[in-house]
Amino acid sequence: MSVEHTVETTPAPTHDPCNGTPAVPRDHVVGYVLKMYPRFSETFIVSEILAREAAGEQIVIFSLRPSTDARFHPELARVKAPVIQVPRSSTSSKLWAQLALAAASPALAPGLQRSLPELLAAGHDDAQQAVGLAHAAHQAGVTHLHAHFASIATTVARLAGRISGLPYSFTAHAKDIFHEDVDQHELQAKLAEAHHAITISGYNLDDLRTRFPAAAQRLHLVRNGLELSRFPFTPNLGTQPAPDPSLESPPRPARLLGIGRLVEKKGFHLLIEAVARLRDEGLDVQADIAGDGPLANHLQQQIDDAGLRSSVRLLGPCTQQEVAELLGSHDVFVAPFVIGADGNADGLPTVLLEAMARGIRCVAAEVTAVGEVVRPGETGWLVPAGDVTALTAAVAEAITTDPGHLRMLEAGRTLIEQNFDSAAQSRRLQALVSDPASPAAQNRLAAVQEPV
Repeated sequence: MSVEHTVETTPAPTHDPCNGTPAVPRDHVVGYVLKMYPRFSETFIVSEILAREAAGEQIVIFSLRPSTDARFHPELARVKAPVIQVPRSSTSSKLWAQLALAAASPALAPGLQRSLPELLAAGHDDAQQAVGLAHAAHQAGVTHLHAHFASIATTVARLAGRISGLPYSFTAHAKDIFHEDVDQHELQAKLAEAHHAITISGYNLDDLRTRFPAAAQRLHLVRNGLELSRFPFTPNLGTQPAPDPSLESPPRPARLLGIGRLVEKKGFHLLIEAVARLRDEGLDVQADIAGDGPLANHLQQQIDDAGLRSSVRLLGPCTQQEVAELLGSHDVFVAPFVIGADGNADGLPTVLLEAMARGIRCVAAEVTAVGEVVRPGETGWLVPAGDVTALTAAVAEAITTDPGHLRMLEAGRTLIEQNFDSAAQSRRLQALVSDPASPAAQNRLAAVQEPV
């Protein structure tokens, strides 16, 4: 991974059409527009970029904010794309300097003139960075802009596309379309003007097409992908047998695992409550919660108040390697999602897909698209969001001995292989950039394929 302010591009390789992958045009350069890169919690973006690079695409990354994370995943070292920090300043003089630079460019001046009304209506930061992005993308030889999240990154990519004449696309996830602060009129305009738009689940696809039937004509379903080789299927069938007083050494506790940002929508307060209830019922369980966020102190206080300091641990942020080790050493993955008071809800968290790929029993709450992968009695345990009684009962069932558990884990792995392979994801993304109307770019069914 290199960081610089200008880049020289080289021709991207082409693929053999005999292998079913479209040839990559030699002048095809995709500019990824991200609010912040790298970002510790956005592993799915790194996986996507790696898959596209492996497929022969040339990528340039534009970051609108400097990274504030102190830790990084080792997978970042495999990304070949240069990273360009787009200028951002609180002073108006920098904005005028950016405008003057663009106005002096024969390639950008016409688009800048056409875009002035929108730039003047935009916020200072967005306007300045849109002009800076247009100039940097032109220098880097970018042919297409793609943003992740339908918020700041797409706002800037859309304006930069107008200035530079470049097509733009974006991927919509969860908070960027469900949060109460989302500007519905602006989201509609982004969908309508994009070369194409992407969302990550059938739930999102149906929701956006219902809300914006005319604007969502170029909206496509492309699920987040996993590098499956990094998540070998190693089912853990550790169980919680009934206590045997004749044993000198009691069986080890059942180990529960939660992973995610410590924010309201993850519902970790319900996991802590479930542990308290399970222990009251005489079940020996322990829980580890990996992640960081604004609710860390609040959750620790809940743990202390419940007398669970020896039973529930907050591990802090973990790297991908550490997450893999946790998935391999725990018995049940618990994802007690809720819908936040502000309407924010998870889409389809990557770590849930990773857990299913690895072969750990999964208990999850049903919000948005979670039910597309966690199917009761087939691939895991699905409970109503916010129902701690149902959550507790599901975990109690998941930690017990049952020969049917292996069948569920195998079905979960098959479902992930069929629907969430990053190599297949990269082929769809490449086809959409080349020609959204081509057969290779068309949506698969919104419903996740049944394991066979």
